[in-house]
Amino acid sequence: MSPRARDRILTNLETVYREAFDRAKTAGDERRMADLDAAYQREQLLLEVLLDIRDALGSPPATRKSAAAEAAAALDTVRKIAKLR
Repeated sequence: MSPRARDRILTNLETVYREAFDRAKTAGDERRMADLDAAYQREQLLLEVLLDIRDALGSPPATRKSAAAEAAAALDTVRKIAKLR
């Protein structure tokens, strides 16, 4: 079984959050809308890091080092964002 495409995964994430955001917007719940927006951005970033790690582990050994370095940089970004909260 081949892994799902990155775009498909990120589109699914957006769909889930968009539906919840639209419900909050219809209800006039601005606080919920803001919470969902922040949660979506955080989840998107974390998911992208996980996908980078997946891609790094699945790449040929010659490119694995550069992919691993990119994944490490992405994790560092997540760490920095977490400290801002």
